[in-house]
Amino acid sequence: MGTENSGTVEISEPLLEETSKIVESDSENIPDWKEQITIRGLVVSAVLGTLFCIITHKLNLTVGIIPSLNVAAGLLGFFFVKSWTGFMSQLGFSVKPFTKQENTVIQTCVVACYGLAFSGGFGSYLLAMDEKTYNLIGPDYPGNRAEDVKNPGLLWMMGFIFVVSFLGLFSLVPLRKVMVMGYKLTYPSGTATAMLINSFHTNTGAELARNQVGRLGKYLSISFCWSCFKWFFSGIGDACGFDNFPTLGLTLFKNTFYFDFSPTYVGCGLICPHIVNCSVLFGAIISWGILWPLISQRAGDWYPADLGSNDFKGLYGYKVFIAISLILGDGLYNLIKIVSISVMEIFRNSSMENNIPLVMEVIGGESSRLELEKKKRDEVFLKDRIPFWFAGSGYVALAAISTATMPIIFPPLKWYLVLCSYLIAPALAFCNSYGTGLTDWSLASTYGKIGLFIIASLVGSNGGVVAGLAACGVMMSIVSTAADLMQDFKTGYLTLSSAKSMFVSQLVGTAMGCIIAPLTFWMYWNAFDIGSPDSPYKAPYAVIYREMAILGIEGFSELPKHCLALCCGFFVAALAINLLRDVAPAKVSQFIPIPMAMAVPFYIGAYFAIDMFVGTVILFVWEKINKKDAEDFAGAVASGLICGDGIWTIPSAILSIFRINPPICMYFGPSVRT
Repeated sequence: MGTENSGTVEISEPLLEETSKIVESDSENIPDWKEQITIRGLVVSAVLGTLFCIITHKLNLTVGIIPSLNVAAGLLGFFFVKSWTGFMSQLGFSVKPFTKQENTVIQTCVVACYGLAFSGGFGSYLLAMDEKTYNLIGPDYPGNRAEDVKNPGLLWMMGFIFVVSFLGLFSLVPLRKVMVMGYKLTYPSGTATAMLINSFHTNTGAELARNQVGRLGKYLSISFCWSCFKWFFSGIGDACGFDNFPTLGLTLFKNTFYFDFSPTYVGCGLICPHIVNCSVLFGAIISWGILWPLISQRAGDWYPADLGSNDFKGLYGYKVFIAISLILGDGLYNLIKIVSISVMEIFRNSSMENNIPLVMEVIGGESSRLELEKKKRDEVFLKDRIPFWFAGSGYVALAAISTATMPIIFPPLKWYLVLCSYLIAPALAFCNSYGTGLTDWSLASTYGKIGLFIIASLVGSNGGVVAGLAACGVMMSIVSTAADLMQDFKTGYLTLSSAKSMFVSQLVGTAMGCIIAPLTFWMYWNAFDIGSPDSPYKAPYAVIYREMAILGIEGFSELPKHCLALCCGFFVAALAINLLRDVAPAKVSQFIPIPMAMAVPFYIGAYFAIDMFVGTVILFVWEKINKKDAEDFAGAVASGLICGDGIWTIPSAILSIFRINPPICMYFGPSVRT
């Protein structure tokens, strides 16, 4: 899975006035949709897509929390193309001007590319099929069969991604006018990205963008150099170096409470909202500070005392299943909530005879100007139509190819199960896209888990694990890419970009991702010990997803003593906390933790929660000292920290492949009296 956190952006339709202030007049020369897609833009998209795939894989394989990198994509796209055009102009070449439409296309292409590193399941459902995850759960564990193993392979992973990733793009294309213009869904992240790109292409915005890029480059260099420096002291294995620095003392270190000097996690703390970071730390305190020490004292009573640290019949089982219960409780609540909100909004809109645009609620002479600008956006958005027959036939053709191909890649997943998935997928994609437009919260992984449980239980013990995990990928890919496409349509609508160029750039970005995402994962797979509990790349969600598939088949009969009762308690607690967040006043609900974020450290550990909390403290102090400066540059600083550490992964992987080990092992232990 990976908990992708887009950082909820509070933007409502009236705020589009801010965007309209920087929308050019009617006389603006808007390039044709073909001119919005350029060779230089595609080259920049491929480079940034590769970088962000590497970063996403690293986060997926370590902690599973993935912050939104959309702002960094737009900012770096602006920087690279502006630098290129400036350089070529100085050499005397004539270059096409860099427009906000081209900037939007680059951002769309990059997001589509690195999005597959998340929805492709490289850290979750695909990795859950491998032999290492099977052995980690245990060959004698009920429902965990050796036949349900499929180790990662570059070619079959590319084939799988190709046959499932494009359907979501065709499923909702005919509804783009209804979603963006009819229901006037805000798509907060899409609107925020559009406002950012529009601001880049003004004089004051271009100056701010240059300063942001300078700040990003500075912290990227610092992060890269620091990661390189840390490597020399990291030794062999996972017990040396700054990553195991007992900053809070050896006692807390044993319970994973320490600061590990990770630029990536500190950067995540700067990007993620304060409540997310505090929720992660709160979850770490409850689990590693209270719950696990208490349960470990029951060794010999609740579970055999002589079990290994990774045996599911011992403490390890409590960690995994309680984390699953929190994730499922949070996902179920938000699914019901968002579907309910979506249905009520649809009925409300359909019952209104005169649906007056919200932007008309502007007082004074601005109303006519805003209406003209809205009319222009409507004309541009509807100018280059994508025929209904093209979208419909494309979906049918791709569904037919996938229905025939999936049973070849995953034999337990029969063709009729794939076909049924594709028949109901457009309805689920609509629900997810509508909910994302209202709340900025995509529930793609939740829909994937629903498919996992249903298919695993239908297939049963003879191949149900692999079939359920593969079905999870089918469902998750469709609903995720459909929501991303609608988000990008909203961005294109507000930047006067052609809907056709948005769709084509999504297609191109998805095609890039089908190649780049598996290749970058393959680099990790060959260079590092992926999936081992003692490795930095624990791939925590691989175990969780395989256990979910086994639960769908076997039920709860093999859980450790009292584990089911604890799971039920935390499941109900997740529902209650979410309900409390919704009914409490805003000044109270902002301090109530998020169960999904709390669940992550239950299984992984508390160290990354410390890092993210350090990031949120830095941001909090920064906002108190200079709020405007923090608003302008916090995202750039965070992106630089994350990107620099991500770039170091490439030389680190090369060194690992050639078996070049760090020369020093810096280790900490208690003083020994002689």
